[in-house]
Amino acid sequence: MIVAVYSAGGALLTSTEKIVGRWKEYFEDLLNPTDTSSGEEAESGDEGCDPPISGGEVTEAVKQLLGGRAPGVDEVRPEFLKALDVVGLSWLTRLCNVAWRSGAVPVDWQTGVVVPIFKKGDRRVCSNYRGITLLSLPGKVYARVLERRVRPLVEPRIQEEQCGFRPGRGTLDQLFVLSRILEGAWEFAQPVYMCFVDLEKAFDRVPRGVLWEVLREYGVSALLRAIQSLYNRCKSLVRIAGNKSDSFPVGDGLRQGCPLSPVLFIIFMDRISRRSQVAEGFRFGGLRISSLIFADDVVLLASSGEGLQLALERFAAECNAAGMRISTSKSEAMVLSRKGWSAHSGSG
Repeated sequence: MIVAVYSAGGALLTSTEKIVGRWKEYFEDLLNPTDTSSGEEAESGDEGCDPPISGGEVTEAVKQLLGGRAPGVDEVRPEFLKALDVVGLSWLTRLCNVAWRSGAVPVDWQTGVVVPIFKKGDRRVCSNYRGITLLSLPGKVYARVLERRVRPLVEPRIQEEQCGFRPGRGTLDQLFVLSRILEGAWEFAQPVYMCFVDLEKAFDRVPRGVLWEVLREYGVSALLRAIQSLYNRCKSLVRIAGNKSDSFPVGDGLRQGCPLSPVLFIIFMDRISRRSQVAEGFRFGGLRISSLIFADDVVLLASSGEGLQLALERFAAECNAAGMRISTSKSEAMVLSRKGWSAHSGSG
């Protein structure tokens, strides 16, 4: 049963057509948060530098699909792909190689199905829902193959400060480093100035034009055309209670649920971090640590208030230059010393 929702103007909508239209309007605004779109056709990257996609790469990507997941717009379920025999996998490999050679993918691979999931509050208010995006599973297999080729190229270049979406690293690593910093600072009576920075709609705001530029800088030019093919003419539609809206373009941001998105995001964030580094940071055990990062969660560190202010100004400037925005209301500065600790919210 479809649930009535309020329009943007506050009127209660009860007809299926208007409800579906309202959901389309809501997610179209949500998934296009910037005023300018970078969703135009991008220039092609270098061609012919990497070998064709092998059957082994496709087979491994299919194995990584999780069973029991909802299908994308093409209605292909993970169980269908996992049941493919050698002949079926060879055909899927051929399809991936057609996309690889041509730099173009099926429209279904570029289309996401957004499903609203209720969080809490009034069920008639769209903002009380979060959207999950379902992608074509054959398209996710292709994206996984690309991800496995991209990662070895960029891993050696990404700073140690980033522990998000990286093999063998996680939040425990960052918590351990931060706890050691705080213990050392306490032992030597050295204050620690920290700013916990929140980025507004980080994944949805990534400008694709800037992303292509960053990928070239990080040595991914040979794979760029294939990556761009998943984003050219990228669009979504909303499915609610079995009803589908018309599709709408999504001109910015990374694709939710795509195997490529995590590694693309940490590359994007790494350049911001590198360009915003300041000389001071916080010195600990002969090392200078200016930040700790887990995906889009950032902690800036300094040994003085002036140093933290400079670090924050530099970081904010680089975020702005890259098309990102700091949420001042959700960011917080904190000082820890033997005199005690203090915190201040809204330190954007």
